[in-house]
Amino acid sequence: MKKALFLDLDNTIYPVSSISDQLFKPLYNLIAEFENEMDQVELKNALYQISRRPFHYVADEYNFPKALKSRGIELLKNMSYEMPMRPYDGYDLIKTIPIHKFLVTTGFSKLQWSKVDMLGINDDFNEIHIVDLEISTKTKKDIFKDIMERFNYKIEDILVIGDDPESEIKAANELGLETFLYDPEDKHPDAQVTHKHPHLKDVLNYIN
Repeated sequence: MKKALFLDLDNTIYPVSSISDQLFKPLYNLIAEFENEMDQVELKNALYQISRRPFHYVADEYNFPKALKSRGIELLKNMSYEMPMRPYDGYDLIKTIPIHKFLVTTGFSKLQWSKVDMLGINDDFNEIHIVDLEISTKTKKDIFKDIMERFNYKIEDILVIGDDPESEIKAANELGLETFLYDPEDKHPDAQVTHKHPHLKDVLNYIN
């Protein structure tokens, strides 16, 4: 029996696509101001990745102009989302599992907390950790290790649930933790992961 679940937020508990048009409109408008300074193929890929990965990483990978990156960071760190949100089907089953749960998400603190509030999931977790690259150098791996030490968890006690092979899944792999990749569109067929499923409810198959 697992003793704890470590969950990601974006595209794991809820679909970013359900809020991205409204949430990122100011950012898309800002990026449009710089489109003539960017490679058009890279720009197209970056716009897709913005709804899936932290802005810092996207800006660096796709060579955003320095002014665009800095203005984008200022915009996002003061942003919040205050419209109704719904989690994925299956999350309602996961939240009722009678074991410890920890939310570990990367992003801007104000924005991530507003999503948690709008989803109404504050009380579903023993602890909520936001890895905010603007205020801390800690990584998800650091947070996982800290939780394990404080709660005296063994490696076999934990299941890490997420959608990104290069984020929480990678951190878990480096610690030897069991992983569940939620991949409803089969975007990561070759991901190094213990379990991979298109349905979030399948997490229940790996608790015992």
